[in-house]
Amino acid sequence: MNSQKHSRSLFEEISKLTTEQRNPNSMKIDLSPTSEILKIINQEDKLVPFAVEKELPYIEQAVEIIVDAFKHGGRLLYFGAGTSGRLGVVDASECPPTFGTPYGMIEGFIAGGKAAMFRAQEGAEDKEENGAKEVVAAKVNSKDVVCGIAASRRTPYVVGAVKKAKQLGAKTLYITTNPRQDFDIKEVDVAICPYVGPEVVMGSTRMKSGTAQKLVLNMLTTASMIRLGKVYGNMMIDLQMTNKKLVERSIKIVMTITGLSYDEAAVALEDAKGHVKTALVMILAKVDYKEAKLRLKKADGFVRRAIENNI
Repeated sequence: MNSQKHSRSLFEEISKLTTEQRNPNSMKIDLSPTSEILKIINQEDKLVPFAVEKELPYIEQAVEIIVDAFKHGGRLLYFGAGTSGRLGVVDASECPPTFGTPYGMIEGFIAGGKAAMFRAQEGAEDKEENGAKEVVAAKVNSKDVVCGIAASRRTPYVVGAVKKAKQLGAKTLYITTNPRQDFDIKEVDVAICPYVGPEVVMGSTRMKSGTAQKLVLNMLTTASMIRLGKVYGNMMIDLQMTNKKLVERSIKIVMTITGLSYDEAAVALEDAKGHVKTALVMILAKVDYKEAKLRLKKADGFVRRAIENNI
């Protein structure tokens, strides 16, 4: 036995969770050939998008809260443990290069800190005060949105973070893959509960639960960024040219939208100081850099409005 103390009440609480039940479709997976193992996993994975679909009304509510926060200088902060925490950190870290968001506008916090991204920090998630302390350290205030991510919904670190955030006046969201009727955390403004059922391997919530959480996080940030004018058509136009791939993608976006040649698009981006949105307004509205920046500011960053100048 390890040094952790036993807890009959915790055992009973966890045993009731859907994410800790045995899946009847994979009872004999240990006897199956590789092809059958993969089929079973694949069949279960197909259930995930439908579970997320049922939560779209709640995801919509969450997006509206996030967009409003961003417009008033607030932040979106994720708090999770294990797989859930890693997914939050990944989603947050991908927003600056993809959508040009300033670092700190969207952040991910994981129980156990940075080390937990690469190696499990056992026990770090077991105390509500750990999450609460991180919320305080992050200087969460009434402008912010704090989103807890926990497949089980009960992870103390996450619950503590959400409770403290609510006390500080922040809006609160929660993503769990246990049924909505079992949700009992009163400090949450919007709960998102894609019910994916028991995992192929009992309790392995990095599987269907993790996939569902990833889909929801994609929706939250992508939809919010679209609402903030960071997409033109279905192209990301506020990306940062921080590596060679993104430089070439920026050139392609300018070429696709404006019809310019490769060389012309590259020059236009140089004239726009590497900012795709500014380059598009300069080209399509036939204005200089200063005027393009002014139009974008008046249009709240929306390229179409800046081009039309109907502000």
